[in-house]
Amino acid sequence: MRPLTEDESKAVFTKLANYIGKNLIHLIDRKDEPYCFRLHKDRVYYVSESSMRMSISVARPNFVSVGTCFGKFSKSGKFKLHVTALDHIAQYAKYKVWIKSNGEMPFLYGNHVVKAHLGRITEDTPEHQGVVVFSMSDVPLGFGVTARSTVDTRKLDPTAIIVFHQADVGEYLRDEVSS
Repeated sequence: MRPLTEDESKAVFTKLANYIGKNLIHLIDRKDEPYCFRLHKDRVYYVSESSMRMSISVARPNFVSVGTCFGKFSKSGKFKLHVTALDHIAQYAKYKVWIKSNGEMPFLYGNHVVKAHLGRITEDTPEHQGVVVFSMSDVPLGFGVTARSTVDTRKLDPTAIIVFHQADVGEYLRDEVSS
């Protein structure tokens, strides 16, 4: 487990900033204790500094993980957020989308959000912006990227895609069934 390099940090923070904007500072400078990002086998973990110090005593071959996995780097060097980061992203999300109950299951099966399923959307959400998808009862379901801005969504037909699916809480179950 090692600290991120400058290029890796830039990739992680750029991806996170797309979803939480300037609230990114709240992930690092927390009131309870400082947290940091660490890399282990191409996966980026968000871990408290005290837990990180204790993990040093574990031998590398025996070490599996520590903290919350935020995502992983692909072989080409791109960073992909995992759904395990959803709780932290939802807490500080700048733009949010709420979907109706009839749209929850299609989203949890990996489909995009269409206008017919849209309940609410944060005002002034730009196009191609990272958003957190919530149920109407404020339960975070996943995250995605807007296909259109808030102004453009009002003019679209009910079958038009509003949010492109990136990750959802149903991924774990789908991955377990396929393997």
